[in-house]
Parts: sequence; C-alpha cells; structure tokens
Amino acid sequence: MEALQQFDAGIFSAINGLHASYFDSFMWLVTKIATWIPMILMLVYLLYFKKGWRRTVTVVLAIGLVILIADQVSASIIKPLVERDRPSHNPDLDSTIHIVNGYRGGPYGFVSSHAANCFGIALLLAMIFKNRLFTWTMVVWATLMCYSRIYLGVHYPGDIVCGALLGFAAAWVVYRLLQWFALKHPDWGKVSFSHAESRQLIYAAVINITLLAVWAVFLTTN
Repeated sequence: MEALQQFDAGIFSAINGLHASYFDSFMWLVTKIATWIPMILMLVYLLYFKKGWRRTVTVVLAIGLVILIADQVSASIIKPLVERDRPSHNPDLDSTIHIVNGYRGGPYGFVSSHAANCFGIALLLAMIFKNRLFTWTMVVWATLMCYSRIYLGVHYPGDIVCGALLGFAAAWVVYRLLQWFALKHPDWGKVSFSHAESRQLIYAAVINITLLAVWAVFLTTN
C-alpha cells in the first residue's frame, strides 16, 4: 500500500509540476461547473424543444440522481471513512506543490467528488443518447475537469480514478432505473438523439472550451 501511495504521489507531482500562468487561469475556469453553462443550456434546449418537457424533466432528474448518489457517497461516506489528506493539505508536499489562487479544498480528497459527478454524468448521457462522437466528447469533458483537479493540487490521480469508478456505478444504477421507467412510461422516459442533434451538443462543447480558453487569456494578462 505504501508503494502504491508513493506511485500515486509521484504521478501527481509530475502533473502538478507542469504549470504556467496561462494554464493556471484556464484550469481555474475549467474546474468550475458554472463556466460550462453554455453547454448545459444547449443540452436543455435540445431536450425541451426537440423532445418535449416530459423527457427534459426525466433526463434532468436522472442527472440530478446521479450527482446525488455520487456526491453523497463520496463526500458523506468514503471521505470521512478513509480520511486521506488532499495533496494540498499534505505537509510533505508544501515545498513543491503548486497551488492556484490559494485554493486548497477540504481536508480529505479520496474519492474525488468532481470525478464521480463528471464521469457519472458523462456515462449516463452516453448511454441515453448512444452516439459515439458525443460519448467521446463527454469523456474529454470529464477528463479535462478531472485533470484540472490534479493541476490545481487538490487531488491525487488515485482519487480521480476511484471517483470515476464511483460515478460509473451511480450512472449504471440510474440508467437501469431509467430503462425500467421508460418501459412503463414511454412518453416520459424514452430519450434518444439523432446524429444531427448530437453534433449540436458537440459544437456547444467546443465553443464552450474555446470561450474558456479566450477568457483565460484575459485573466492571465490582468
């Protein structure tokens, strides 16, 4: 176990050590859910205007349930039981860790709630919409979010990997519930996107990332 922790800390230091002023700003924006509002609004728009309010409510509630399960299990159960310090709270790393804007997070980091939530959402939407390109887009989004947590110094890679596994489990459970619900209430539960509609979500994600990249330039120069 000690060797595994040292390996985890070594990967963390390698990633966290690769920093620059611009990427400080970019990763600071990436890690915040609020900065992804354009992509979220496009998803809600497509659901509401293409699939109707019933299916919109179904998908939004499913996403909310994934977040509830993943977040509560990670934050209220696993973190208090394991009590593994975040790297930002590890005194052995004080002289080498790179911290952005003084942000260190709470005391414990295993497992990552960000990873559980992001990969849970990504897997749930991938299973609902069943579009390969959209699935890869969601994987890139979740991976970028999780990478930002290591870059900012608040999670080890092991926190991220185990958090992602928790998110996968939460998404699978909720998707099975969604399938059961769709059989009984097809007007509410059955949701799918065409390739054209999936491309619109992909465009929204690309535009969102571009906006964050440009915004980071202004944060870095000011």
